[in-house]
Amino acid sequence: MSTFPTAPDVRSTPEGLLWEPSERWVRGRTGNVTVVDSRHPVLVWEPGVPVPLYAFPREEVREDLLRPAKNPPTGTHTGSRIFYDLEVGGGPPENPGILENAAWTFPADDLAGHIAFEWFRRVGRGLDHWYEEEEEIFVHPRDPHKRVDALPSGRHVRVEIGGTVVADTTRPVLLFETGLPTRYYIPREDVRLELFQPTDHSTGCPYKGTAAYWSWRGEAGVTGIPQNIVWSYPEPLPAVGAVKDLLAFYNEAVDITVDGARLERPVTGFTKTLSARSSR
Repeated sequence: MSTFPTAPDVRSTPEGLLWEPSERWVRGRTGNVTVVDSRHPVLVWEPGVPVPLYAFPREEVREDLLRPAKNPPTGTHTGSRIFYDLEVGGGPPENPGILENAAWTFPADDLAGHIAFEWFRRVGRGLDHWYEEEEEIFVHPRDPHKRVDALPSGRHVRVEIGGTVVADTTRPVLLFETGLPTRYYIPREDVRLELFQPTDHSTGCPYKGTAAYWSWRGEAGVTGIPQNIVWSYPEPLPAVGAVKDLLAFYNEAVDITVDGARLERPVTGFTKTLSARSSR
């Protein structure tokens, strides 16, 4: 989870939105069609949503591709009332490449003249490729008020599941990410990987890249372990290259001991999700 920004250039609206101008060159595409090409985007934080999104001046959006939404989800996105379907072509005449409710305007005077878009890899609809400058980004915009640091360490880290030691190392990489507990990335040689099986689950992160996952298949009698409890970044983004191919466990669902001290299991935005996918 991200913390909301408090820098002087962040502005608020009566509707509870926070926003600030960005100097990044941002493009959004669906297929081969560039829908947004903006050098004047603004970052917007909605109430209760931990990550930002972009809104763009109308003149930097392909408005000719927007149609008034046929089934607008009125009231979502902080009470927005104006939504657009995106027509990008390539479909049959009865549905000529329509992306429903792909864009909207916020009901805030400060953001009048701006249009926001959904990101496919976050909500399953909207534009599917986004770029900041020449780098593709995934899931949501990066939060300029958030840091992610991956630091090699000499701490002694031990991980247990149901009393079974599944990892033990003195050469972890600690990943510090604003708003989240420290994650301990462990060399594969120091993990009992035979107790886990790879899955086809994957997730994307704008700060770290695309993660692959493993689920517990370990010792009999140990139940209630969430699926996809272990992850790794085979091709991390350059800023966190130190975690490449290392393995991390959800602190929320395993027991981690660092330098002899057992850590409390944190409660985060992942806790409920992990509980829902626990094995029986």
